[in-house]
Amino acid sequence: MSEPVSRRTDNEVGGMQAPAASEPVLGLRGIAKTYNRGTPGAVKVLSEVDLQVVAGEVVALVAPSGAGKSTLLHISGLLDTPDAGEVQLSGLRMTGMADSARTAARRREIGFVYQFHHLLPEFSAVENIMLPQLANSVPTAEARARAEELLELVGLQARAAHRPAQLSGGEQQRVAFCRALANRPRLLLADEPTGNLDPGTSETVFGVLVGLVRETGLAALIATHNTQLAARMDRVVRLEAGRIVPA
Repeated sequence: MSEPVSRRTDNEVGGMQAPAASEPVLGLRGIAKTYNRGTPGAVKVLSEVDLQVVAGEVVALVAPSGAGKSTLLHISGLLDTPDAGEVQLSGLRMTGMADSARTAARRREIGFVYQFHHLLPEFSAVENIMLPQLANSVPTAEARARAEELLELVGLQARAAHRPAQLSGGEQQRVAFCRALANRPRLLLADEPTGNLDPGTSETVFGVLVGLVRETGLAALIATHNTQLAARMDRVVRLEAGRIVPA
């Protein structure tokens, strides 16, 4: 791949120190979360969750409905805060940071993919991928070059000018993957990224996702109900009743 357009040195990532080879990109320690605390309807969602994901690793997060999977991803992605425990990103403690600092770290370091692509319908594929870069003040020409590069990686360079409604479900999700990787994050979080696709398309899209992860060397935590896909990842962790248990 071409050299990054973002202004990172070998030892610094957007103002954060890049993790050493053995240092986790994502580190969760003692994470706990209860909704409606202090009320009769309090629901403990997570309890003493410890998890680490290193660069180049694809980890499957398998959990039944209601086990806290989405909450764990939101906390990992700095979209939610735990009641207890610590979140580390590239070796830097995120817990207790000011909201502005957390937002900046999230934009630089984390890419998100969801079950539904959430592409903006009024923009083309290449423009959807450019948007998060423009939000990070990447010059327009560089943002477009990066978007076109990613579309080529997933075999959609010929569809760059098409809007989401002109793309198939699998194509839309591939564009969503590209958008998530546009700012060259260290961590990719995916919540049932193939859950809205038929089995054949799901298999194809999953292969593209893993290929992108291998190509970029980032750390990936992918929540899925598909045990066959989970078994093909580097490691499987299971979340039950708010706790990580042996897979």
